[in-house]
Amino acid sequence: MIKSRISSSIEVKEKILKNDILIGNIQKAADLILSCYKSNNKVWLCGNGGSAADAQHIAAELSGRFYIDRPALFAEALHVNTSYITAVANDYSFDDIYSRYIKAAANSGDILIAISTSGNSKNIVNAVNEANNKGAKIISLTGEKGGKLKNITDILINIPSKDTPRIQESHILIGHILCEIIEDEMFRQK
Repeated sequence: MIKSRISSSIEVKEKILKNDILIGNIQKAADLILSCYKSNNKVWLCGNGGSAADAQHIAAELSGRFYIDRPALFAEALHVNTSYITAVANDYSFDDIYSRYIKAAANSGDILIAISTSGNSKNIVNAVNEANNKGAKIISLTGEKGGKLKNITDILINIPSKDTPRIQESHILIGHILCEIIEDEMFRQK
């Protein structure tokens, strides 16, 4: 089973490598984030479960550091305040936890990175709709079909798989690639 799972993970990554549209969308996402930061805007991220962990991981790489010591970049995963999450989920609905935060904090020119393996998580879709209302740009990381996010996002990075663990493994790979491109373009000596 161990070798089988490693092979499955490699298979998905080989599909990404051979998909010029997907590679182009990863570069477009990096360019959009770079433009956001150069305009002094902010990057917000959201997801559920493992995708929430990925959102927090990517936010930490951007706001902390990736490869080099450099100035911090603003990146925040929307779920890190558990008091806020539990209050809104209790008083309103779990479906509103991210959209309400976006309504309060996001501005035109900001970016929301929405992570959902299905692309159909209601709280993620609601956050994307609110971010669109606020004039933010949307980068969605999803599985193969893209779900509801496919039609409401600016850049779709849809992993060619229906297997949640393989999709999530690829999401963090792409998150690392984005962090490296951004850090390299903004801070490395040319």
